[in-house]
This record gives sequence, structure tokens and C-alpha cells, in this order.
Amino acid sequence: GQDKSFYFLEMNTRLQVEHPVTELVTGIDLVEQMIRVAAGEQLSLTQKDVTLTGWAVESRVYAEDPFRNFLPSIGRLVKYRPPVEASQDGITIRNDTGVQEGGEISIHYDPMIAKLITHAPSRAAAIEAQSTALDSFYVDGIRHNIPFLSALMHHPRWREGRLSTGFIAEEFPKGFAVRVPEGEVARRIAAVGAAIDHVLGERKRQISGQMGGRVVQRERRRAVWLDRQEILLEVGREGDAIAIRFIDAEGNAGNAHLLQSPWKPGDPVWQGTIDGHFVAVQARPVPNGIRLAHQGVEVPVYVWTEAEATSARLMPVTTASDSGKKLLCPMPGLIVSIAVSEGQEIKAGETLAVVEAMKMQNVLRAEQDGTVKKIHASAGATLAVDALILEFA
Repeated sequence: GQDKSFYFLEMNTRLQVEHPVTELVTGIDLVEQMIRVAAGEQLSLTQKDVTLTGWAVESRVYAEDPFRNFLPSIGRLVKYRPPVEASQDGITIRNDTGVQEGGEISIHYDPMIAKLITHAPSRAAAIEAQSTALDSFYVDGIRHNIPFLSALMHHPRWREGRLSTGFIAEEFPKGFAVRVPEGEVARRIAAVGAAIDHVLGERKRQISGQMGGRVVQRERRRAVWLDRQEILLEVGREGDAIAIRFIDAEGNAGNAHLLQSPWKPGDPVWQGTIDGHFVAVQARPVPNGIRLAHQGVEVPVYVWTEAEATSARLMPVTTASDSGKKLLCPMPGLIVSIAVSEGQEIKAGETLAVVEAMKMQNVLRAEQDGTVKKIHASAGATLAVDALILEFA
């Protein structure tokens, strides 16, 4: 006597990806309406019942590396911490996803991780909310396009709405690169780096069993390096806030900027306020420092005392080794075919191998003339990113 009928929907591909922006602006659940219609119900609304309220912005968070021409990335989601979904003060944050922390991103499926949507009374407010939500979206274990999406939210052409399908090719003709920290963004990152370092220092001073009879005086002045860019400041605790004072060219400390945050060691995102304005910065520990990501900028941050900075300036800058005589796998994927053999002479532009990942086949071609010295991979092998495929003589 139990009804065991099944209803099948012919899904529109626009609904698959873009429906949340329409739902937030209209307040209508499109999927619910499709299911009701498929079940035989009459559509309960007409066009005149549809009203548009506010603006919505959607970002498609993908397992792809924007620094490698958006090639797919696979692996385990070691950490997956999306921003908290909420509707407050006229701002809505929604995250549609089918993944979870610890899950695997494989080479066999579309690389979409989530759809992050924000809704606000104006387009500018929706963009600002989207920017903050992206800064709060922490993913580790794979490469992803959040740095690109975050940088896009601050691109002048995007903010002005002068868009076309040629936007990426026109604005990033040489590919997307890490934004160089400058201006207010650089100072904000430096302030957060100094605040994190200060909290870590406070924690170290609470370790039990330390030698008694000595009072450690923590130096207030710090040289904060954003990679090799140096910003001088003073840092200290003032009540429940950390005060940052930037040092000018004459060596004088400016007005205090107050940072308040519940951040504690191990938290993947520093969330708090700087002079009362909410800020989110992603934080990953690195040797002797911390890697911070904010508004499309991702940079290692080192907080030195003046003596440490003097020594650090003497350290040589390391450079990446030359890989011109090697063909490396540009993405995790399956080797479909190797088109050359050992000892074969090749010309620039000639096909060397074909790699398949996430429903796409990628042809790897020779960048210059040469001779194949040794082949290290074979058809059917699954390789990690930067795995060696072949060497040239």
C-alpha cells in the first residue's frame, strides 16, 4: 500500500550551477518548484509574483591551480573550513557543497568543490561580503582557485561591471600571478602577522618549568617581512586588544591600530577587527614564520626583532633549480600516451605526452628542439603534480 513512485527531473545545466543567485534575489526555491511540478502540481506563482530584491554574487570554488593556468589539482581535503552560513544585518552567506574534510578530490570528476554565494542590498555590498567570505574559506591539501577569486573581487573592472567572456585573457594575458602586497593591504597583513607573533610569544612565556629569577622584557619594535618586503612597527598588548604602530621614515611611531581577535595557535583563519572593521586572513605555519593569505595576496610573513632582521638581511636568496631539461607532469593525472621514444630527436611544438585529469585531456608539447634522453613514465600510470615524465639530452 506504500506509494513507491519515483519522479525524474530533466535538469537544466543553468540550474546546476547558477540557481543560488536567482533564489537569493527572488526568495524562490527553484529546485523545490521543479520537484513540485514534476510531481504533477500546478506552478503556484506567475511572473508578476516574482520580485527582485538586492544583489547576489556567486563564486565557483574549484580544485584547480590558478598559478598553473587553472590546471586541475587532486588530493585529500586535509582541511575544509568554509565560512559560516548566516543571514545577518542584510547580508546572507550561503555555501552549496558536496564535500567534507578528509574527502578525496579524484581525477575522475569535475573539480568543483563548492558554490559560495553572498547576497546584500547592493552589488558593492554583495562583492564586499563575497571578498570577506573568500578570505574566511580555508582549504588545505590541494591547490584551489580561492586566491584568484579573492583577487577578482578587488579588480577595478570587475567592480565596475565591465565584463565579457574575454575578461581573463584580457586582464591576465600572461596568466594569473600572486598579487604583490602593497599599500593598505600590505599594512593589514603586516599588522595581523605581528599580532599572531605576539600571541605566540605570550603563549611561550606561559610554558611551565622555565628558569626563575629572570623577567623577560619583550621588545616592542619589530621588522615584519612580507617575503622580502620590510615593514617596521611597534606591537604591544593594550587590554584585550593588540596595538600596532607603524614606524615612519624618520623612525617615529604613528597612531595605534587596535586588533581584536579570538585567534589562538592552530586556528587556520585569523578573524577579528582592525580599528573596528572586520577582517579575515588565512594563516598557515611555515618555518620561522607564517604564511598569510588575504584579498588575493598570499605571502610568507616573518616577524623579526631588530637584531634578527640585521642577520636575516645577510642571508642569500634561494632560487628554484633549472628544470629546462625535464618534462614534469603539470597536474595530477593519468598518462594516456607517450608520443616519443628514447633517443628520438624532437622539434619545438611536437607532442610529447597526453595527460588526462577531470574529464579533460591535456597535450604536453616540446618547448624547444632537443633529444629525448630517458622516459620515466608509461601509458596508464597515474602521476602526481611535478612528477618526472621524461628527460632531454
